[in-house]
Amino acid sequence: MKNWNIDSTWSLFLDRDGVINTRKIGGYIQSVDEFEFLPGACSAIAELSHLFKYVFVVTNQQGIGKGLMTEGNLSDIHRYMAKQVEMSGGKITHCYHAPDLHHDTNLLRKPNTGMGLLAKRHYPDIDFHRSVMVGDSDTDIEFGIKLGMKTVRISTGKELAVPADLTVQSLEELKNRIKAEIL
Repeated sequence: MKNWNIDSTWSLFLDRDGVINTRKIGGYIQSVDEFEFLPGACSAIAELSHLFKYVFVVTNQQGIGKGLMTEGNLSDIHRYMAKQVEMSGGKITHCYHAPDLHHDTNLLRKPNTGMGLLAKRHYPDIDFHRSVMVGDSDTDIEFGIKLGMKTVRISTGKELAVPADLTVQSLEELKNRIKAEIL
């Protein structure tokens, strides 16, 4: 991490389930009532938002494609999440999601790069080589690699096939490591 040289021009891309909030095993977070930040995640995002130019959430949400929730449900969840980060003194720049089923050939769905390219279209000054992707699955890490980002895996304890540049236990640990390197 020492040679990453992160500064305030960099962008941070975060997966949601298992990185920001607890993952619902065998199901989907379908409402604000079911959304629960992982310990320290909200405050970590708030602090990270002062170290990065942009903070994006990029999340596959096939619960929409399965008809288990609506775009409106997801918007409510993301508004709540962003508001909590804001109340902690930070900011999420934008939340991108892919609503399609895992077997669909939609370019938005990770590991495809569509959500990153959409962010680049909306924020043209993004430099993917000066970006960090944080996720807990192989598809998250593949997404970051395909776009040329530095990659960070939140450890789940499971053996995964795609190696990341760095593995940490939480966003809190990542925040502490980045702050130790740049401040």
